[in-house]
Amino acid sequence: MAWTDERVETLKKLWADGLSASQIAKQLGGVTRNAVIGKVHRLGLSGRAAPSRPTRRASPPKLAPRPRQAASTPAAARAKPAAGNGAAAPALRPVAPAPAPVEPHVLPSGEYATVLTLREGMCKWPVGDPADTSFRFCGHKTAPGAAYCEAHAQMAYQPQARRKRKPTDDARAVLDSLASARRANF
Repeated sequence: MAWTDERVETLKKLWADGLSASQIAKQLGGVTRNAVIGKVHRLGLSGRAAPSRPTRRASPPKLAPRPRQAASTPAAARAKPAAGNGAAAPALRPVAPAPAPVEPHVLPSGEYATVLTLREGMCKWPVGDPADTSFRFCGHKTAPGAAYCEAHAQMAYQPQARRKRKPTDDARAVLDSLASARRANF
């Protein structure tokens, strides 16, 4: 199949109309989706009037949201919005102080721990930018079988409760609607 001037003009029009490469290939006939993509690229056609959208199936009817149970949150999180702009004040959580930075251990040779000098029982916590010449590792003594010293292990291994994020009301509403839609589909 050859790209005649007529077929190229048809390709340009269909591409500008927002048709996909597969749809254009079907309308032109005798050409593959990849051939259309290659020709579009060679012609430098980038912009489209509107992106191609696949046809969507009708969504099931929306179910009424389930009533929520009162969450057991601290009093500070249930505080009334501040007077003034009417926006809700963000819930304040007590934040644990960040551990004090640990200075890298100086080896007996006067050097700091590097990739070449790390051994079993030395903390492997990276310090600095790996692209910088002053990059090093912590090098402090670790417990048997541990990768980090006690201070860096506290930063690396956080308790499950600290890592878990509670979904906001908007996220909870989205999750509830997805769950109800799932029940409707099956």
